[in-house]
Amino acid sequence: MDDVTVQGARVPALGFGVFRMTETEVAQVIPAALEAGFRHFDTAQIYENEAALGRALAGAGAARADLFLTTKVWVSHYSPARFAASVAESLDKLHVDQVDLLLLHWPGDSVPVAAQIEMLNQVQAAGQTRFIGVSNQNRQQLRAAVAQSAAPLLTNQIEMHPYLDQGAMIAAARACGVALTAYYGMADGAVPRDPLLQEIGARHGKSAAQVGLRWLLQQGHIVLTKTAHPARVAENIAVFDFSLSAGEMAAIHALARPDGRIVSPPGLAPDWTL
Repeated sequence: MDDVTVQGARVPALGFGVFRMTETEVAQVIPAALEAGFRHFDTAQIYENEAALGRALAGAGAARADLFLTTKVWVSHYSPARFAASVAESLDKLHVDQVDLLLLHWPGDSVPVAAQIEMLNQVQAAGQTRFIGVSNQNRQQLRAAVAQSAAPLLTNQIEMHPYLDQGAMIAAARACGVALTAYYGMADGAVPRDPLLQEIGARHGKSAAQVGLRWLLQQGHIVLTKTAHPARVAENIAVFDFSLSAGEMAAIHALARPDGRIVSPPGLAPDWTL
């Protein structure tokens, strides 16, 4: 497993996410993920499976020192009265004293970014998380968050896949010293079905899905993958034994289209043009 080093942290480049997984699915797949070599796990308060992930990791005997755990604070907890308490609840569910990375899940449209960042800084100072970051911020918000934060921000976790041009965000994050974490890398199932990615995969003896993950990893991003099926876990992590050529990388970049964004919920998502 490769690492991404950012702001003094070494983050396993490929993480296992549990978005949209039931507690039963989490219980079934996490042992397989650990056996395959995953050590970076990503959840969130709103996923309602932090407790299932905590139980599964503990039940499998995973050593805490070997794990990199990420969770996210939901927007309804962006208040001084609720933020720290919600994080404490997340830690209890995950069976840990602190997470490795705590993110603001969405910027939303009701609490200023500066206030969100202040609360994030406070829980880090209290020892509830090793590192902090954001998710789903636009470039303007990211620059403001970095400027306002007393501690370095590790990452901005955003939608990233071949059909969405994130070049402007990549440049902004690089200028801020912030890594990008890619979610929705399969573009809601479009990547595994893509003829070009299937063709490239055939050249390397890989699936289109593996090509999509490799394309993200090869750009230096932290990447999240997921499956609820234990039998498919090994395929998800088998992306470090091949490389895409410059021509293949460019061809995949060319799949981007103006309507490529998939995830943009009203009231949560920012203006992506800023």
